[in-house]
Amino acid sequence: MSLLASLAAGFPGPIAEPWFYALAIPTLLVTGISKGGFASGGGNLAVPALALTIPAGQAAGIVLPILCAMDIVGIWAYRREWNRRLMLILAPGALVGIALGAFAFGELSDRAVKTLIGAVAVLFTLHAWGKAWLARGMAAGEPPGENRPAAFAASLASGFTSTLAHAGGPPLAMYLLPRRYTRALLNATTVMFFAMVNYVKLVPYAWLGQLNVTNLATSALLLPTAPIGVFLGLWLSRRVTDALFYRIVFALLFVTGLKLLYDGLIA
Repeated sequence: MSLLASLAAGFPGPIAEPWFYALAIPTLLVTGISKGGFASGGGNLAVPALALTIPAGQAAGIVLPILCAMDIVGIWAYRREWNRRLMLILAPGALVGIALGAFAFGELSDRAVKTLIGAVAVLFTLHAWGKAWLARGMAAGEPPGENRPAAFAASLASGFTSTLAHAGGPPLAMYLLPRRYTRALLNATTVMFFAMVNYVKLVPYAWLGQLNVTNLATSALLLPTAPIGVFLGLWLSRRVTDALFYRIVFALLFVTGLKLLYDGLIA
C-alpha cells in the first residue's frame, strides 16, 4: 500500500449515517431561513434536532462552521442597516456569556441545557401573548428605551446558551422585541450579534476539541445549506407584512421552547 493510500485509510472522514443527513439538511435550511429573514427565531432547533442521531457536543461542533458561513451571507445582506451603538451595548455581556459557556461546556447535562432554554422561550412568548402588549404597542404607545443592565443580562444569557447549544435566540429576543425596532434594524442587529458570537466561539470550540477532522469534514458536506437557507430567508422576509413577521417570530420561539422543554423534561 502506498504512503498516500495508508494516510487515506487512517484519515477520519465525515459522518456516513444517511439518517443524519436526512435530518441535518432540512434542519440547517430552516436555520438559514431563520437567520436570513426572521431574526434567528427558528435557529435554536439545529443542535437538538441533530442530537437525535449524534451526541449533542458533536452536533454543536458540526453546526458552528455552517453558522459562521451563514453569517457571512447575513453580514453582506445587512451591512448597511445595523446599529453600531446598539451592538456596543450588547457585545460586553455576550463575551462574558461565551466565556462562562466555555467553562460550563460538558459540565451541564443536555437535559439541563434544553430545559433552561426551553423555559425562557416558552415563558417569554406566553407573557407576550397573554398581555397582548405587542399588538397594542404596534398601534400606539412608546416602546421602552435602551437599558444597559437589561442588555448586559440578556446578551450574557444569549452568549452562554449559544455557546452550549447555539440557542441564544430567546434571551436576545427578550431584550430586542419589546423595544419594537424596525424589522430591518431587528434583523440586522440579530445577524451581526450572532456573527460576532459565532466567530468568537470558534476559539473555545477549538480548545474543547469540537472542531476535529470528522466534524469539519461533515460541516463541509453540509455547507451548501448555508447560502441557500439564508437567501431563502431574505426572500421570504420581503414578502410578509410586519404583523405576520412578528407572529412568525413568536411562533418559532414558542415551538422551539416546547421542543426543548420536551427534550429536557420528558424525552
